[in-house]
Amino acid sequence: MQMILMTPGPTNVPERVLEKMKNTQCHHRTKEFGKIFGELNEGLKYVFQTKNPVLTFPAAGTGGLEAAIVNLFSPGDRVLAVSIGVFGDRFIEIGRTFGLQIDVLEVPRGRGVTVEEIQGALRDEHIALILTHNETSTGAVNPIKEIGEFMKDKSQIYIVDAVSSLGGSEIRMDNWHIDVLITASQKALMSPPGLTFIGVSDKAWEQVEKAKLPRFYWDFKKARRDMEKATPQNPYTPAVALIGAANEAIKMMQEEGLEAVFERHKKLAAYFRKEVEKLGLPLYTDENYLSDTITAIATVKGEEIKKIMETQYGIVIAGGQDQLKGTMIRVGHMGYVDQDMIDRTLTALKGAIEEVC
Repeated sequence: MQMILMTPGPTNVPERVLEKMKNTQCHHRTKEFGKIFGELNEGLKYVFQTKNPVLTFPAAGTGGLEAAIVNLFSPGDRVLAVSIGVFGDRFIEIGRTFGLQIDVLEVPRGRGVTVEEIQGALRDEHIALILTHNETSTGAVNPIKEIGEFMKDKSQIYIVDAVSSLGGSEIRMDNWHIDVLITASQKALMSPPGLTFIGVSDKAWEQVEKAKLPRFYWDFKKARRDMEKATPQNPYTPAVALIGAANEAIKMMQEEGLEAVFERHKKLAAYFRKEVEKLGLPLYTDENYLSDTITAIATVKGEEIKKIMETQYGIVIAGGQDQLKGTMIRVGHMGYVDQDMIDRTLTALKGAIEEVC
């Protein structure tokens, strides 16, 4: 039985991408690799919707969050951070690990923050605003476009964790005034785990020059310097095969067209939720803050449902995390996903519900 990954990540990888990964075996100090890496860099600008370089590091999304912290701040800097779930909390924990003073705007689980709440919490002494766009622990999103409009004339750096949304939900880094945008390969970008990508605005680069936290492997300036050589490179040995895979996945997105990719995700999410409601299952998330890439379904039978869907139907989903464990199941519909996968997931969900209820 072939398993289908309908989790919040890692997600299904197209055969075309796996084939390219298998065949990308070259030395990283060659023109052959430089061509592939250069193509990836340009493709990332397209997906991020930015004119600026997008940096690539071998890491999970969490590595991207840490890289942002150590390149943008100095010990003792005060930051406003929004938490709407587990991954907002993680970003805060990383910042505090490196000595930042973080004021937390805590939002009830299941919804996103409002611009008015940020207006009331942001202070002149804050160096930056940090938040998660798409909170996979609750299925909720923050309104990053509207927040960007508010932040555009502010002195603070606007940092967005888009690990589970970029490439599946509409995000326009430059037009939405986002200064640092972080994602990873294994979610909506249809690639295997192992790469993090970080977009950095001109305003954020000015902050990098002032930041005093130590960094070596994560150094933005080293990464940009080597990326902009005549033959693009990484400062250290890169994940060559993964870069080949990510480059191929982004080519597939370019062929489909970014607007079509966004529309596909939106339509599949709406269809899935409509069918879930027909099964009598309530959504965990406030309807005003629903994600395009994940659905959280409230149920105390989550672990049983999850096990049946995987063992009997070959559909892998996720349960609740941390304090939300036992309150929900989470179904990802991001990246390489189509109508047939959604229908198979619904069939498995219906069968599991009939068995446990």
